[in-house]
Amino acid sequence: CLAKPKDAQYRGGIIANPGFDHGLKGWVNFGGAKLEARFHSDNGYAAAVSRRRSYDSIAQTIYLHKEKRYTFSAWVQVDGEKATVRAIFKTADGQYLRAGEVGASSGCWSMLKGGFSPRSSGCSQLYFESLNNRTEIWVDNVSLQPFTEEEWRSHQSQSIEKVRKSKAKFHVVDSEGKELPGAKVMLQQKRPNFPFGAAINKNLIGNMAYQNWFAPRFTVTVFENEMKWYSTEHQRGTADYSQADALMHFAKSHNIAVRGHNVFWDDPKYQPPWVDSLSPPDLSQAADNRINSVVGRYKGQVIGWDVVNENLHFSFYESKLGPDASSKFYNKAQTLDPGTYLFLNDYNTLEDSRDPDSTPEKYLAKINQMKASPGSAGLKLAIGLEGHFSTSVDTAYIRSALDKLAQAKLPIWITELDLQSGPNQASDLEQVLREVYAHPAVNGIVMWVGWSPQGCNRMCLTDGNFKNLATGDVVDKLLREWKGAVDLEGTTDANGRLEMSVAHGEYEVTVLNPLTNVSSAHPMTVTAGTPNTMKVSA
Repeated sequence: CLAKPKDAQYRGGIIANPGFDHGLKGWVNFGGAKLEARFHSDNGYAAAVSRRRSYDSIAQTIYLHKEKRYTFSAWVQVDGEKATVRAIFKTADGQYLRAGEVGASSGCWSMLKGGFSPRSSGCSQLYFESLNNRTEIWVDNVSLQPFTEEEWRSHQSQSIEKVRKSKAKFHVVDSEGKELPGAKVMLQQKRPNFPFGAAINKNLIGNMAYQNWFAPRFTVTVFENEMKWYSTEHQRGTADYSQADALMHFAKSHNIAVRGHNVFWDDPKYQPPWVDSLSPPDLSQAADNRINSVVGRYKGQVIGWDVVNENLHFSFYESKLGPDASSKFYNKAQTLDPGTYLFLNDYNTLEDSRDPDSTPEKYLAKINQMKASPGSAGLKLAIGLEGHFSTSVDTAYIRSALDKLAQAKLPIWITELDLQSGPNQASDLEQVLREVYAHPAVNGIVMWVGWSPQGCNRMCLTDGNFKNLATGDVVDKLLREWKGAVDLEGTTDANGRLEMSVAHGEYEVTVLNPLTNVSSAHPMTVTAGTPNTMKVSA
C-alpha cells in the first residue's frame, strides 16, 4: 500500500486517460455514483462518491476481441474502513468478467491486478465495485493491455528460458591439456529438476502395466484417497495404512517424491463416519491421535503435507474446535515433521474468478491469518492450488492470480490438475500446463489422473490398456519439449569451448574426441544460480 500510486502499466494500454491527467475525459459514472476529478500532490485521480449500491462507480467503454488475452491493473483507494474493490467488465453478451480484486485501504494506494480472456468480441464496460456501498472508491493509473496468442506464447517461452534453463559451459582439452576444437558434446537428461507428476491410487498396487507406464514419466506423486483419514481409520482407534504403505513403497523404489494428502479435510462431507457425532473434547482427542499417527508414520518421507484441506471453503474443524483449529494443526504437524512444507490446498483460485471464497486476495488473507495465530510465525507454509477446471480455461486470469500469490514469497504448487471432459480437454490441458510451467513462482505440478477400471475422476491420460489418450499425448509432448525433444549436442569452437542453454536437471555428458574417435561419459547437474561449468579431458 503506497502513498503515491505507480505509473500505469503499458502506459495504460488501450485505456483512455488512464491517469486522469485530463480530468474525467473518457470516463463516465456507472450506476448512481457521482464522479469527481481530484488532485493531491500533483497527482490526478477519480473518486466515485455518493454510492448507494455495490456497483456505483466509474466506468469506461472498451472494445474487446475474443481472440486476445488481456492483463489489467489499477491503483485504488477507499476513504473509510478497508474494503474489497473489484474490477468488472460487463460484456455485450451479458457476461460479467471479474478481472481481479484487492483489499483497499484509506490513506494509501493498493494495486488491483488481474486478467481475463473474453469469450466474444464487442463493446464492454469496465467498472469497479465494492460491497461496502458507504465508502468512496478512488481510482488511478488504470491499464488494460491486449496480447495476441503469439505474443502470449512468446512470453511463456521467454520465461521458460529464463527460469527453467541455465547456460551449461564446457571446456574440452586433450590429454596434454590443450584446447580441443571440434569435439562433440552430447547431453542426455537422466532426471529433470522440475517436479512434474500425477496422482495414483490403490489400482496401481500389483498392476505392472500401470506401474510401467507411470514410473518413467513422473518424478512426484500423490495418493488420491489412500492416506486420507476416512480411508485409514474406518473405525475409531483402528488404523490401516496397508494401501498407503504399498503406494509409498512403489514411489520410493522408483525415486518418485510423494505429497502427503491429507491430514484433515475441512469439508464436513469427507470425515470418517464416526467423527461427526463426537463432542468437541472427543474430536480434539481423535484429531490429535490422527495427526500423530499419519504424520508420525510418514515423517521425512513426504515433501509436503496438506494439513487442513480446503479450509478456505469449509470450516468443519473450526466450527467444532474454535477459529484457530487449523493453525493448531499446522503447528502440530511442524513439530512432528519439522523439515517438511505445510500446504494450504484449495480450489478455484486459478480456475474461476467468480468464486468469492478463494480469490488470490482471500488466499493471501488466509496465509496472513495463519501466520498471525499464536505460535505460528515460523510455520513453513506453502501454497497448494488444486486446479480442477470445470469452465473454459482463462490463462490470462491464471497468470494474474499466480502473480498475486507470488507476493507471499512461498512455494507454489499445482496439486490436483484436471479438466472437465469435453472436445477441448486435451488442448485446454496443454494451455494450462504451458502457463503454469512458465510461471517463475510455480515450484511443481501434479495432475489428478489416478486410473481405475471404472475410469478416472474426471480426466484420464490412458485407456484401460495404458495406451495414451489425447491428454496423455499432450503430457508426453510437453515432457519431451521441456527437456529437449532430442538429446542436446554441440561442437566445441576453436578454443575448445561450447555453451548451451539447458533445462535444469541431471545429465550424462558424452564427449567425443574428433582426433581419436574415443568418447568419455561424465555426470553433470544443471541448476539455477550455479556456474554449471565442466572441464573435460578427452
